[in-house]
Amino acid sequence: MNFFAIGVFTSFLIYLIVGNYAGKLVKNAEDYYVVGRQAPTVLIVGTLVASYLSTVAFMGEVGFVYDGYAIPLLILIALNACGYVIGAVFFGRYLRRSKAMTVTEYFGDRFNSPQLRIVAACITIVGIGAYLVAVTQGASLLMSELIGVNYGWSLVIIWVVYTSFTFYSGSRGVIITDTIMFFIFTVMTFIAVPFLIKASGGWPDAFKTMAVFAEKPDSYAWHGLTGPNNYMGTPTDVLVWGIVLGLVWAAVVAVSPWQSSRYLMAKNEHTTIRSSMVASTTIFALYLILMMTIPLINLLNPNIVPSENAFIWLAMNELPTWLGILVVTGIFAAALSSCSTFLSLVGFSVSRDLIQRSEKLRDKISDDKSLMISRIVMLVVGVVTLIITYFQPPAVMWIGYFAATLFAASMGPITFISIFSKRVTAAGAIWGMLAGFIVVAATEAMSTFGGIAFPVYFRPPILGATASILAIYIASALTKVTPEEKAYREKLFIVPPEEKDPQEIRRTMLFPKILIFGGIALFIIAYVLFFWPISQAV
Repeated sequence: MNFFAIGVFTSFLIYLIVGNYAGKLVKNAEDYYVVGRQAPTVLIVGTLVASYLSTVAFMGEVGFVYDGYAIPLLILIALNACGYVIGAVFFGRYLRRSKAMTVTEYFGDRFNSPQLRIVAACITIVGIGAYLVAVTQGASLLMSELIGVNYGWSLVIIWVVYTSFTFYSGSRGVIITDTIMFFIFTVMTFIAVPFLIKASGGWPDAFKTMAVFAEKPDSYAWHGLTGPNNYMGTPTDVLVWGIVLGLVWAAVVAVSPWQSSRYLMAKNEHTTIRSSMVASTTIFALYLILMMTIPLINLLNPNIVPSENAFIWLAMNELPTWLGILVVTGIFAAALSSCSTFLSLVGFSVSRDLIQRSEKLRDKISDDKSLMISRIVMLVVGVVTLIITYFQPPAVMWIGYFAATLFAASMGPITFISIFSKRVTAAGAIWGMLAGFIVVAATEAMSTFGGIAFPVYFRPPILGATASILAIYIASALTKVTPEEKAYREKLFIVPPEEKDPQEIRRTMLFPKILIFGGIALFIIAYVLFFWPISQAV
């Protein structure tokens, strides 16, 4: 067994030990689902970033940038990162006040509608289940290449690792292991980048050479790759793609269950606001540093196939062995963190929102029995995921992006409207979710299987979100807001007394300044390290 495999399996052992320890701390359902609502800022930041970054980022998006589309992806990320702050301020803090255990439970309680809760749970299961398949595929492909076993056995190994601690420890194990994994891949990124620059010719020569690299022209242009190998269309097409997907992903990180549910675990609302700002800055910093340097791999090897293996090839062929091990371990960490988060959320939706959704049923069973049911359901969900992933052909980046559009269109509009509209009704919420989901699913199927090309200004997520908003307002206009819906919404705007602590408020007000300072610092770094040498060459 090579050193890379030893390093990766050692990290697996650490996650299993930590997850087992966290599982022993789980005493009741609130511990299992939302960590007793006591998670500090560092754990919320760790799980927000770790559950976002996965093989979609370190394999799918890295391959996309290696192919020649660095700036379009950064346009996407710049818009995307804003979603953290928007989501926390305009939804996350109200979500926490609801005291729900899951995001779908919030929707059911907000509109006093068991039917809406079931609809939201089913959308969550399908969407997050698809994303779970994508990140599991990425991790399994990486494992297959690393230790030389076939894809099937690699899939089983990966599945056993993340399922074993997720089903036992629930959110408590997920949030702790997520944070450990977050530190691993963050450190890995910032250590590996200088070595890549040096191996490619050093700063600033490497960037100057890549800026005029004949085999992949315009890799650093605002529209990305030009020439016969361009597969993203005209410059306008690429720009619209970056903006549309950036807005879609902003909605995803703002309201999707795998991101917004983290705020249910926060110690208080101040933690929610602070962690969103730190996560926003961290995401953009990681992408800026990594994605602007990934094209340099072309100077070392312009023919990596598939391009999703670019970062892995670098780790195993050009970096010092110790650093290569760290990089590969970091990529696995990003994959496993997302896998555990997605599995937990799918399991929670099946267990609490479908099987145990009735208050009368939950009142009849003890906490111990409720935990047992949740763990059994989580294990069954894991087995089903394993079977689906084995038979689904790998498509790491594009399955992940498809799942994102489902949430942006189906849950994005109603999430914010449920907070700030007095007129929306349960019928509007149900039909809005269904319309967004159905339109995106249908148009994506038409595009993928029917060969229908939608205009860049009317891509599936735009059509889905438009359909969702129209359905919300039409159905709400035909029905009336009930007293229960009105009372619940008004309750969300009552600030809990513990949130009014002057000292906590002063601390929270420091974080916007940190966000602004971080933005200015990143702009300076980007200009000096990247854009200046690139502009000199061009």
